Amino acid sequence: MDQQQQQQLAAILGADPAPFEALVAQLMSSANDQRSQAESVFHLCRDVQPDALAAKLATLLQSSPHLEIRAMSAILLRKLLTRDSSSSSSSASGDSSSPSYLWPRLSPTSQASLKSLLLASVQREDVKSIAKKLCDTVSELAAGLLPDDAWPELLPFMFQSVTSDNPRLQESALLIFSQLAQYIGDTLLPHLLTLHSVLLSSLSHPTSADVRIAALGAAINLVQCLPSAGDRDRFGDLLPAMMRTLTESLNSGKEATAQEALELLIELAGSEPRFLRRQLPDVVGAMLQIAEADRLEEGTRHLAVEFVITLAEARERAPGMMRRLPQFIGRLFAVLMKMLLDIEDEPAWHSAESEEEDAGETSNYSVAQECLDRLSIALGGNTIVPVASELLPAYLAALEWQKHHAALITLAQIAEGCSKVMIKNLEQVVNMVLNSFQDPHPRAHAASAVLNFSENCTPDILSPYLDGIVSKLLVLLQNGKQMVQEGALTALASVADSSQEQFQKYYDAVMPYLKAILMNATDKSKRMLRAKSMECISLVGMAVGKEKFRDDARQVMEVLMTLQGSQMETDDPITSYMLQSAQLKPDVTITSVDSDEDIEESDDESIETITLGDKRIGIRTSVLEEKATACNMLCCYADELKEGFYPWIDQVAPTLVPLLKFYFHEEVRKAAVSAMPELLRAAKLAVEKGLAQGRDESYVKQLSDYIIPSLIEALHKEPETEICACMLDSLNECLQLSGPLLDEGQVRSLVDEIKHVITASTTRKRERAERTKAEDFDAEERELLKEENEQEEEVFDQVGDCLGTLIKTFKASFLPFFDELAMYITPMLGKDKTAEERRIAICIFDDVAEQCQEAALRYYDTYLPFLLEACNDENADVRQAAAYGVGVCAEFGGSVFRPLVGEALSRLNNVIRHPNALHSDNVMAYDNAVSALGKICQSHRDGIDAAQVVPAWLNCLPIKGDLIEAKVVHEQLCSMVERQVEVFALFMSDRELLGPNNQYLPKIISVFAEQQRQHQQHQVPISKPAKFKGRSKGSSTKFIGVRQRPSGRWVAEIKDTTQKIRMWLGTFETAEEAARAYDEAACLLRGSNTRTNFTTHLSSDSPLASRIRNLLNHKKLSKAGSHPRPTNNSPSYYSTAAPTTSLSTSTSSCTITTESNSSTSATALGHDKRQEKQVADEVYRPYFSNSAGELVLGSSPSENSWVFEPGFDHLPMFDGFELPNGSSELSEFDRMKVERQISASLYAMNGVQEYLDTVHDPSDSLWDLPPICHLSCRT
Repeated sequence: MDQQQQQQLAAILGADPAPFEALVAQLMSSANDQRSQAESVFHLCRDVQPDALAAKLATLLQSSPHLEIRAMSAILLRKLLTRDSSSSSSSASGDSSSPSYLWPRLSPTSQASLKSLLLASVQREDVKSIAKKLCDTVSELAAGLLPDDAWPELLPFMFQSVTSDNPRLQESALLIFSQLAQYIGDTLLPHLLTLHSVLLSSLSHPTSADVRIAALGAAINLVQCLPSAGDRDRFGDLLPAMMRTLTESLNSGKEATAQEALELLIELAGSEPRFLRRQLPDVVGAMLQIAEADRLEEGTRHLAVEFVITLAEARERAPGMMRRLPQFIGRLFAVLMKMLLDIEDEPAWHSAESEEEDAGETSNYSVAQECLDRLSIALGGNTIVPVASELLPAYLAALEWQKHHAALITLAQIAEGCSKVMIKNLEQVVNMVLNSFQDPHPRAHAASAVLNFSENCTPDILSPYLDGIVSKLLVLLQNGKQMVQEGALTALASVADSSQEQFQKYYDAVMPYLKAILMNATDKSKRMLRAKSMECISLVGMAVGKEKFRDDARQVMEVLMTLQGSQMETDDPITSYMLQSAQLKPDVTITSVDSDEDIEESDDESIETITLGDKRIGIRTSVLEEKATACNMLCCYADELKEGFYPWIDQVAPTLVPLLKFYFHEEVRKAAVSAMPELLRAAKLAVEKGLAQGRDESYVKQLSDYIIPSLIEALHKEPETEICACMLDSLNECLQLSGPLLDEGQVRSLVDEIKHVITASTTRKRERAERTKAEDFDAEERELLKEENEQEEEVFDQVGDCLGTLIKTFKASFLPFFDELAMYITPMLGKDKTAEERRIAICIFDDVAEQCQEAALRYYDTYLPFLLEACNDENADVRQAAAYGVGVCAEFGGSVFRPLVGEALSRLNNVIRHPNALHSDNVMAYDNAVSALGKICQSHRDGIDAAQVVPAWLNCLPIKGDLIEAKVVHEQLCSMVERQVEVFALFMSDRELLGPNNQYLPKIISVFAEQQRQHQQHQVPISKPAKFKGRSKGSSTKFIGVRQRPSGRWVAEIKDTTQKIRMWLGTFETAEEAARAYDEAACLLRGSNTRTNFTTHLSSDSPLASRIRNLLNHKKLSKAGSHPRPTNNSPSYYSTAAPTTSLSTSTSSCTITTESNSSTSATALGHDKRQEKQVADEVYRPYFSNSAGELVLGSSPSENSWVFEPGFDHLPMFDGFELPNGSSELSEFDRMKVERQISASLYAMNGVQEYLDTVHDPSDSLWDLPPICHLSCRT
C-alpha cells in the first residue's frame, strides 16, 4: 500500500464521519466507474483495517440521518460478518482467512463492541425496512455464534424485547427468532415452552398487524424445525391464532397484510402439511371461502387457491391427506372453472392474421389453467374425473360461449394427470372435442383440445379417430387465415407424434406441403408459419421412421443450416427449431434480495422470479422453452440421420454437452442426455464408412473424451431420479460405442460415480419407506410410491447395464474396480431387497464369471451360494439369472465348481420341475436351467451319473423361449452328436447321448426338426441379453417386440426378414398395450401358433389387420412378377412333450427320473432393436436339406412327426410324438439317411442352409395364411 492510499484510508476511517459516509454513498452509485472505484477503496479498508471498518459501519448504522445510508450500512455489515458463498468452502475446511469474512479477523474488543452496537441499534431503529435489514445482520451473525455460546446476551435480550411495550421492538425480536429457527433451530429447543407462550400472545397482539405477521412467520419457521411429531402437536393450539391473523386482516380491509399471511401459510402447507391435519377441514374451508369471494382482490384469491394446491402436492410429507376431503376438491374445481370464464372477447382477435397467444386472457384465466393441471397431476384421475364429470355437462349445455370454451380448456388441462381414467371414456371425450369444431363461436372453436388429447393418446386409441381428425386438420390447412394454418400445423404435429407409424398413409400428401412452407414462407409476416412447419416436419418424420424420412430430413437440415448462417432477426420464431436456439443463454436478471428495487416489470408474463441465497433471479421462461424445442429437434435429427449427421457434429456437440447441467429446464437436459450416444454413434459410423473426411478413430476418441466425463459429472449433480436413469442409459450406450477407448482415470471416475448413484438411490428408497408410515397414507399414494420406487429400480438396472458393459469391455482388468464395488453390490443379494435388486446383483456376477472366467474363480465362494439359493426364488426373473449363472460357473469353474455339482443339479431340478415351468412367466428360467444342465453334462461328465442325467437333459429339448440359450444348447447337442460319430472310439462316454442301440436318435432328430421349424417361423428371434430384463421398465421389457423410448413411452414393432418387412406398430403409454399390438401383428404375419405375449383374438376388420394384409398382398404381387412361386403348404405346428425332471443327488453320482407335462408356448424377453439385430446374427439354426427323399420341413404334419421303434414308448421322454401317416416306423434306408444327416459336420449343415436360402423362397409359406377372421393366437 503506497503513501497515497494510506492517506486516503486515514481520511475515510478518521474521526470525521463525512468521508466514510460519502464512500458508502458512492457504493450505491449507478455510475459504474464511480461504484467500481469505491469498491476498491472499501476492499482496501476491509483488508488493512477491519476493526476500524466494522466500527465505522456500526456507527453509521446508528447515527446517519440518511435512511439509504443506514440501510446500506446494515447490508455491508451483514456481508462482512457472515460467511458468504465465496468463503463457504474455505470455512468448511477450517480456513477463516478469507478477506470477505471479517468476523474472525476482528479483535475481541471490537467483537464485543460490535455486538453491543448491533443490539442497541435494534432497540433504537424505528424504520421498518431498515429494522428488517438490521435483524437479518443480527440473525446471520448469531447463527454462527450461538452454537458455540459466543453471544450469551442475545437470547435474554430477545425475550425481553418480545414482551416489551414497543410493537416495533417486538416485531424485530420476532423476526430474529424466525430466522434463528430457520438457521439454528436446535439452539431454540430448550426454550420451547417460553416460545410457545410468547408466540401465542404475539399472534393475538391487540393493535399491531406487523407484530402478528412477524409472530406468524416465527411460528411457522419454529414448527418446521421441531424434531418430532409430539413437539408439533404441542404447538397445534397455535393454529387457530395463526388463521385469525389472516381473517382479521381481511375483515379490516388490509389485503396486503392478508397476502403476507397467505404467503407464509403456503410455505407451511408445503413444508409441514401434517401440522394442519387436525384442523384441516377448517383451514381448507377458510381458504376456499377466500377463493370464492369475488369482492377480494385477485391476488388474494389466487394465493388462497395456491395454498390448497400446495397441500394437494405435498405428497412426500402428507400422502393422501387432501384426497380425504372430496367435498373441498369439488369446490376448488368449481372455483377454477369459474375463473376460466374470465376471458375477454377482443374484436381484433376475430380478424387477426397472426396469433397472439394470450390475447383476451386475464390473470384469473392463467392461474386457473395452471392450477387445473397441477391439481389433476397431484390428486390423479380417480379423484378429479368424478368431480369434472359433474361440472362439465352443465358448462357444455350452457348458451354462453365462455362456458363451452372453459369446458374444453378444462379437459385439455386435466388430460395429463387424468389420462389413465379418461381413456376409459375416450370416445365420449373425443366426440366432445370434435363437436367443438362446429361451435358457432371461434373462441370455443380455437379451444378444441386436439393437441392436448393427442399428446396423451396411444396410437391404438387414436386410430379409430385418425381419419376424421387428420382430414379436418388438412381442411384447416387450406384456410386462408394464417393463424388457423398455424394452429392446424401444431395439432397435426401432435397427432403425427402420437399416431407414429399409422401416419404413413398421410406422409406423401402432407410432407411436400410442409416443405413448401418451410422454403417459401420467407417474409416477416409468415415467420411463425414457417417455424410451425419446421416443428411439424420433424414430428412427422420421427413418426414415420428414418427410412421414409431420410431424404427429406437431409433437405430440411440443409435448409436449417442455411438459415443458421444467415442474418436473421433475434425474434424470428424459426430460431426455436435451430441450433442457435440451443445456444441461447436464458434471459436472466440477477439482483440482490437486499435491494428494495424489484426486477423490472415487463409486459412479458413469461418472466419468473426465484430467490437463491441472497440473490433474486428473474428468468424469461419463453427462451427456455425455445431452447428445449431446439435441443429435442437436434437430438431427433441425430437419431434419424445416423452417420448422415456427421457434418454437424462439431457444431452440435459443444452446444449440447454443457446443457447436460442446464438446471433451469428438465426437457433441455433430457434432450441433451439423449443426444450424447447419437452423436458418438454418428461419428463412429461416419469413420467406419469413410464419410468422416479423412478422420480416424482418434476423432471418436476425442469426442468420447468430451462426452463421457461430462455425462459422469452431470450425473453426480442430477436432482431428478428419472433423468439419472436416462443419463445412465445414455452412458451405457456411449460405453458400448467407445468403451475400449477409455483410459484408467475415466474408468475410475465412472466407478466412483456408480458408488454415489447406488448410495443416493438407497437413501431415497429408505425415505420413501418412512412415508408409508404416515397417518394419511392411502392406496393411491401407495401406487404413486410404487412408481417412484420403480424409477429407482430403473436406476439400479441401468447401473447393472453400465457395469456389464465395463466388464465385457475390460474383462479381468476391471476386477480391481469390481472389488471396490462388491461392498455395494453384495448387500443387494439379501432377502430383504426387492427381487429386481437381487436380479441385478446376480447378473453383475454372471457377467464377471462369464467374461473373466479363470480370473473370476476367487469370487465363487462368495457368490455361488447366493446363486444356488436364488434358484429357489419366488421371482422367475431371479431364477433365470441364477440358473444362467450356475451354467456359466459350470462351464468355466472347473475344479472349483466340481464339489457343488450335486447341489447345482438339485437346484436346477427345482427350476425345471416348477409346476408352471413352461408358462410365459417362467419359461425363461426353465430354459436357462436346461442350458445350465447341459453345461454340467458337457463340463462335469465325470461327476454325474451321465446315463441318467444326459437323457434327462435331452428330454427337455428343444427349448423355445430363450433363443440365445437355445443357440447354446442346440450347438452343444450338435457337438455331442458329431463327437459320437466322428471320434466314436475316443469318446465312449458320449454314448449316453444316443443310448443303447441308438434308441434316443429319433428324439435328437425331432429336436433339430423342431428347431428348423422355429427358424422358419421366426426369422428374427427375440432373445435375452446378459442382463435378463425381467420387468417392463427402462429400455427393455419382457414382452416380445416391445422397447421403450427415452421419453418413457413404449414402441411396438415387428420384423420379418423373409418378407423384408419392418413394421412400426405404434407408440403406447404402457408396455402391455404395445405387447398386444405386437401379438396381433405376429399372428397375422406368422399364423396362430406363433409365440405371443398374451392370448389374442383378432378382428378381421381391425386397422392393423388391414394394413398387414395390404402389405403382404403388395409383396406377394411384387414377387409374382419376378419369381415363379413354388408349390408349398403352410407349415404345421405341434406341441412337443414338455418334461419335468426329478434329480436325487449323492456325493458320488446323481440319479434322475423324468415325467412328462404338456407344453405351452414360451414368451421370450423382448429387447430393443439393437439387441434384436445382434441376436438375429448370433442365433444358431439347425439345418436340414430338403432334397428329394430326405427330411423336408414345413410341408405337412406327417413330414414333421417322428416315430420311435417299438419298445421305446415306455420312456416318458417320448410321450406326445405321433406316427407319420401311412407308416408305422422308419425304413432302414430312411434311418440310414437320417443318421448320415445328423452326423454331418456343422460345415455341411451350413451349406444346406445356404442352399435353402438361395434356391427356395423362405417366405412362400406365409402366402398361405388362413383367413384373418379365423385366426386366434394362443400363448
